[in-house]
Amino acid sequence: MSKSFIEHVHYIRIPVKDLERSARWYTDVLGLQLVNHTEEMAILKVNEGPFLLILVPTEDETFSHFTINHQPEFSIGFAIPELSKFHQHLLNNEVKAERIKEDNGHAFFHFYDPNGNKLQAHW
Repeated sequence: MSKSFIEHVHYIRIPVKDLERSARWYTDVLGLQLVNHTEEMAILKVNEGPFLLILVPTEDETFSHFTINHQPEFSIGFAIPELSKFHQHLLNNEVKAERIKEDNGHAFFHFYDPNGNKLQAHW
């Protein structure tokens, strides 16, 4: 097959414990736009593109990341041109954020949403 039937990734669903608190955090701290909010989900838009994050409430002990050798590994990475400023912004908002690392000209760090979902910021 030379071309995929898939046009683009439209959305990713993220499990959250408190939908109201999480929707506020993703809008207030990450600056995403709240598109729709119901009892079943909150839909957030990332800038002007077609990509959405959908927060889904659950009581289960589950996360959007996975583990390797019992260590959490992120599954969602955000491209952040002003990485240092964003890192400081997260720290100012009392977000658990690891230090910025560099690897072959690629800078990145990991941070956690209020539900413990591990995310990555990179540039």
